[in-house]
Amino acid sequence: MHNIQHDPFTDPMLRPGKHGLYDPANEKENCGVGFVAHVKGQRSHQIVLDALQVLIAMDHRGACGCESNTGDGAGILTALPHEFLA
Repeated sequence: MHNIQHDPFTDPMLRPGKHGLYDPANEKENCGVGFVAHVKGQRSHQIVLDALQVLIAMDHRGACGCESNTGDGAGILTALPHEFLA
């Protein structure tokens, strides 16, 4: 038997259905960019965990930090609260 791995990014049968702001009709084969946010601007650790999951899912798009001396831009960007820095 063959061990076939299915990728939800390339296999339309594995994509979720249309809901909220997501519409599978907008899926394209491009370089990977992911956005994770709370629609009401609430901060949480879960958002960071979700962003890390997005980054892991983009490993096949080159988001792996493979060059030790230059970096490839792979990572997450967060806002630092003023209270954290004050």
